[in-house]
Amino acid sequence: MYEFARRDVPYIREEISADEAIAFYRKLGNQYKVELLEELKSNGESVTIYKQGNFVDLCRGPHLPSTGKIKAIKIMSVAGAYWRADVRNKMLQRVYGVTFPTKKQLDEYVFMLEEAKRRDHRKLGRELELFVFHDISPGAPFWLPNGMIVFRELEKFLRSELDKRGYQEINTPILVKKDLWERSGHWSHYQENMFRLEADETIYSLKPMNCPESTYVYKHSLRSYRSNYNG
Repeated sequence: MYEFARRDVPYIREEISADEAIAFYRKLGNQYKVELLEELKSNGESVTIYKQGNFVDLCRGPHLPSTGKIKAIKIMSVAGAYWRADVRNKMLQRVYGVTFPTKKQLDEYVFMLEEAKRRDHRKLGRELELFVFHDISPGAPFWLPNGMIVFRELEKFLRSELDKRGYQEINTPILVKKDLWERSGHWSHYQENMFRLEADETIYSLKPMNCPESTYVYKHSLRSYRSNYNG
């Protein structure tokens, strides 16, 4: 990369048709690019390529004006990856790298990443026995006794701050009839992504948000904009 930087070779962007790009990469025997281009073609997306000397690559960009802008470089990791994240496909090698205008900026970035690793909630959660994760509920924590202490202290702190500011707390049902979601507009837009069940010929759904149900709390009695006015 430093050799490329010394040459200061310009990156040239070109727009070509999907058919041209498919023919180009098919001639090179690059089945992966051909597969991607067939999808882009079916979606009607435009195709851009970048040239750097004799090297041509399919890329949306943007790129630097030229390789001379590349200064501080660091390879972050090298890993194997299945094509399109499918274990049935061939494993390829993936190289991750970064570049910055100065070594100082690169060093600061690497330091920031190391600090983030030290403070990673997954690492701390495991070491302090706060919570664990399991594939049966991806991304959702199973709170351990130590973690519940932190969880409840945060709840207490939050409630105390809300109380100081005069907030009033309510709680609404998790599961309600689809009538509400039809009225709020959620059903017509998100029903395919909402958890629903049917009981006694009535369809219910887990609430995706609190707002629609909170309107029923507000409507349960007459109210005036003057009722809570302290001026």
